[in-house]
Amino acid sequence: MMRQNKIIQSLVTGSLFLAISCGIPKVTIKENQVNVPSSYVTNSKETSTDAKIKWKTFFDDPNLQKLIDSALVNNKELNILMQKVAMSQNEIQAKTGEYLPSVGFGAGADLDKVGKYTRNGAVEENLNIREEEKFPEPLTNYKFGLYSTWELDVWKKLRNAKKVAVMEFMASQEGKNYLVTNLVAEISSSYYELIALDSQLKNLEQNIDIQKNALDIVKLLKESARTTQLAVKRFEAEVQKNQSEIYNLKQDIIETENKINFLVGRIPQPIVRSTVNFLQMEPKMVQTGLPSDLLENRPDIKQAQLEMEAAKLNIKVAKANFYPSFGLKAGVGYEAFNPKFLLSSPSSLLYNLAGDAIMPLVNRNGIKAAYKNASAKQIQTVYEYEQTILNAYTEVVNQMSKIDNLQQSFKLKRDQVDALNESISIANQLFQSARADYMEVLLTQRDALEAKTALIETRKNQMLAVINLYKALGGGWN
Repeated sequence: MMRQNKIIQSLVTGSLFLAISCGIPKVTIKENQVNVPSSYVTNSKETSTDAKIKWKTFFDDPNLQKLIDSALVNNKELNILMQKVAMSQNEIQAKTGEYLPSVGFGAGADLDKVGKYTRNGAVEENLNIREEEKFPEPLTNYKFGLYSTWELDVWKKLRNAKKVAVMEFMASQEGKNYLVTNLVAEISSSYYELIALDSQLKNLEQNIDIQKNALDIVKLLKESARTTQLAVKRFEAEVQKNQSEIYNLKQDIIETENKINFLVGRIPQPIVRSTVNFLQMEPKMVQTGLPSDLLENRPDIKQAQLEMEAAKLNIKVAKANFYPSFGLKAGVGYEAFNPKFLLSSPSSLLYNLAGDAIMPLVNRNGIKAAYKNASAKQIQTVYEYEQTILNAYTEVVNQMSKIDNLQQSFKLKRDQVDALNESISIANQLFQSARADYMEVLLTQRDALEAKTALIETRKNQMLAVINLYKALGGGWN
């Protein structure tokens, strides 16, 4: 207990130090700008944490390993998120192409007939293409060539937009890792819940056998006039009550199996699981490491950090919209009224080069609104980052405290079960010798069943607390 309290105190103290020194960024707001440090991750190479252990090593049950392996391939939610990650990666390619020149090839042909009494018609009437060669009527025209446009990224708007896409892609990857962490933890928790239900069902069946034996004894005592029909009926009712509870447990087992099947991405079917005595399973001891390890291992913290960096760059992108944009247009090719003259150089050669600069002057409300939204979004991501860190530390401290308290509770409940099991035998002997009432036997059996059920529930909660601590530390995704 003392060692556990020291670990918790170290974690809390370390988190406060980390928040002040390098963890939670200091937020300064000036002219809609949020200044945050460029690096938030503190590496801790001298300490070890079980969060860095791969889930296949942490969960050594081969049946559980097969379930998790299958889920990482077939889980529908994970596959949906993988497509979102792929779309984020494609966005990088799209943003990269925006600040590179656009070059295209074009070809065309057209036919033109102008009126004789128009300016173009008068020119064609009085001007020969060549000596003694007039313009054909109607006039055809053929052309082909290369055309290029390029927006000069003077203010780094397009390059920053690409960096935003990179940050968002990396954030989506961390989001996928966080989903994997939750998926591994949820399957593991459901797996041990299933084993706990099996243990409860076995315990209930054993208790029913004990009650049936007691019922047989009561019937014999009633035949010898040493007890009444009331005692027989009360024992029969107790047996029937527990027999009906079996069907509730079987339904819970079916639903838990199908929950696992859903997570694994397959149709309902029996789950192969361990048959080891559940109460003999010992929860793992988890190494927590330093508080700074959370920044390195938890995918949700990494995701929040990357989203904060992306929001910071979006400010620059939005700000660049206030400045003029510069563009270049160019083209080179051939154009002639007859295909046989199309490749004549330099007679049919044409080229053009143009530059433009556009700056918004009137009605810039849309640009201002986008800039304000980007500023508000950045402040929001900073608060979300701080909240994510705070939530991570809280989860770890809660689970560590829960593991310690459940361990103490399990010891006391186990002693209670041992005492009640002995009480059943004593109560039966006293009842047969008419030194105890039948209600004492019934209540003793009922208390023993409830105590054993509570003991199994406590062991289950111990296993789940270890899994949740492993998840809270950032384990399970690698």
